[in-house]
Amino acid sequence: MSPRTVASYRDTFVLLLRFAEETRRLPDHGMRIADLNARFLADFLDHLEVRRHNSVRSRNVRLAAVRAFLKFAARRDPDNLGVIENALAVPMKRFERKMVGYLQREQMLAVIEVATDTWIGQRDRLLLTLMFNTGARVSEIIDVRVADIVLGPTNSVRLHGKGGKQRSLPLCKSSAQAVRDWLHLNPQLRDKSPLLPGRDGHPMTRANVAQRLQLAVEAASARYPQLERMSVSPHVVRHSTAMSLLQSGADPCEIALWLGHKRAQPGAVVTRHSRLDVSTQ
Repeated sequence: MSPRTVASYRDTFVLLLRFAEETRRLPDHGMRIADLNARFLADFLDHLEVRRHNSVRSRNVRLAAVRAFLKFAARRDPDNLGVIENALAVPMKRFERKMVGYLQREQMLAVIEVATDTWIGQRDRLLLTLMFNTGARVSEIIDVRVADIVLGPTNSVRLHGKGGKQRSLPLCKSSAQAVRDWLHLNPQLRDKSPLLPGRDGHPMTRANVAQRLQLAVEAASARYPQLERMSVSPHVVRHSTAMSLLQSGADPCEIALWLGHKRAQPGAVVTRHSRLDVSTQ
């Protein structure tokens, strides 16, 4: 499994063991396979939706983690095979997939422009600029190191995607200049340093990126009031990049390669820049 899958499984069992302690008075060191029965598992999933306000998608991700463990346990604890089989019968919950929204180019540029001249504001401007230029996943953008940036006759960034895949994407002139300005402002950043650190020098977190994006959207809504009615997440920015590429005439297969979808090959390099530009001019 990838490190992110392992982290997701870890988080699931932290929540599950905490739930067992709160509702069953079961300490984590005292929980047995027999306690992880279908009734307990159903109550845990309801807790995620009702008390923690998780989406159905998140609920199903947690269930998938527990199922993986139960399948592992079934081969090693035959005495509790009946309990395990009943727990494995707890179904995934069906849900309707919502259409992912996107921002028009002018709206996205307005969001990028609101960053201030403070250190945090300049970092946020570069963060949003690179997110829109590349369409990177949050995990990819916060993993970018200084060494992943190539500045010269051609400018590019190397992204580390799912399953160990890597891809190199071109940076438009305004993005490359923003990176140069940022590195000039932060000469202490070395090759292995995160390009977009927090004040503690560590990479930004997913929650931090979502928070900074939301603050920028709220500020930009003064110029574009329709933003107040939109739920703008990092994934919406990614989708906005895809729509900008599509509207500029890019081939859908090329867009899939650009975004690092499954059809993209490991180590792929996107050479065509299309007409996507995050310049505010």
